Amino acid sequence: MKNFILILYLFFIVGCTSNKPKEQVVETNEKPAKVELKNNKGKFQIYVNNEPFYIKGAGLEFGRIASVAEHQGNSFRTWRTDNGKQTGKEVLDEALKNNLMVTMGIEVARERHGFDYNDEAAVKEQFERIKKEVTELKDHPALLIWAIGNELNLRATNPKVWDAVNDISKMIHEIDPNHLTTTTLAGISQQEVDYIKERCTDLDLLSVQLYGKINELPQLIKEYGWEGPYMVTEWGATGHWEVPKTSWGVPIEENSTVKAANYLKRYQVAIEADSLKCVGSYVFLWGQKQERTPTWYGTFLENGNETESVDVMHYVWSGKWPENRAPQIESYTLNDKTAYENVILKQNQEVTALFTVNDLENDTINFKWEILPESTDLKDGGDFEKRPKAIEIKIITTENGELKFKAPEDKGAYRLFAYAEDGNANAATANIPFLVE
Repeated sequence: MKNFILILYLFFIVGCTSNKPKEQVVETNEKPAKVELKNNKGKFQIYVNNEPFYIKGAGLEFGRIASVAEHQGNSFRTWRTDNGKQTGKEVLDEALKNNLMVTMGIEVARERHGFDYNDEAAVKEQFERIKKEVTELKDHPALLIWAIGNELNLRATNPKVWDAVNDISKMIHEIDPNHLTTTTLAGISQQEVDYIKERCTDLDLLSVQLYGKINELPQLIKEYGWEGPYMVTEWGATGHWEVPKTSWGVPIEENSTVKAANYLKRYQVAIEADSLKCVGSYVFLWGQKQERTPTWYGTFLENGNETESVDVMHYVWSGKWPENRAPQIESYTLNDKTAYENVILKQNQEVTALFTVNDLENDTINFKWEILPESTDLKDGGDFEKRPKAIEIKIITTENGELKFKAPEDKGAYRLFAYAEDGNANAATANIPFLVE
């Protein structure tokens, strides 16, 4: 009788637990992918498990990983194995769940941040830390490539950094025979190419990061004598150091429609065009960040809306435009002046902004406005910058992309940001710098 009651109890427990929703668990006990780089009569090609793999990727740290796959990308890159919000294992698990491969960044100290590559003890400590990181992640099936450091050449003078990179690459190949290694350069020059060829012979391929000048990359690769494979690990909007400035010295940001047109041209001319040596690319940035402005480099806005540049990446990755596209900007003026005409205002002056957009699907557009003081937390190399706090807009009237308002009371440099949202998670954006005297 006791055994009968026990059996009934067990059936009851099993029945109750079987009705509970099961959490999705990503199994990572699969074998690591076998990643190889082959040269077929001068054409370089990555292979994953013996299948050709051309990188259609995005730089992603805190963005939504699933959206890369939704837009027909096949890979993303990181800058470090642990970004502070997700461990490398969690990032790789999510990539696997979305059938994406990862170029995993490895944090390597930079000379511009004070690291001394003549300090053998510090270099050794860094080496051992990286070895541990590689050991923990090397067998994950979503892993594609190890990116050793990011822009280590930026404002660097000690070539021993490349000796350290090569030692790390050798260590990786010893404990992980399944994956490739690379390092990323800020721009490209003869000196950097010579250093890599001389001191980093263990790397499998080179990675280059260029913005406004990326159209020159295929020619520069040839001119500087790089004969091996390479990928572009950052490219996108024209850099804040490459654009015209106002008379008071602040850079003028291109609007989202101009950016999108540049993305398409740059992909076709600088990446797609080199079918022999370029094995793919990672567009920057699949997400949002503050760098000079909150809208400069992200293909997404702070609220998650997609800009026209996402449409372009969908097109180059899939060959088709998305069903619903972001609004396209026709014009944006402040007192009938564009951002390139030095808008100078008086305190409390009445001002009219006019933001005109076109939506291909004739979606209802919701316009939003924001005034930010010009950023003073200016860094380089993508280092963290603090977002300026918005100030209250003294609105007189606002309707259908027209805003009448009073200029700020305080003197100084500002930007008026305009946003046009289509109700389908797409948006256009532009900003005009202005000076209050």
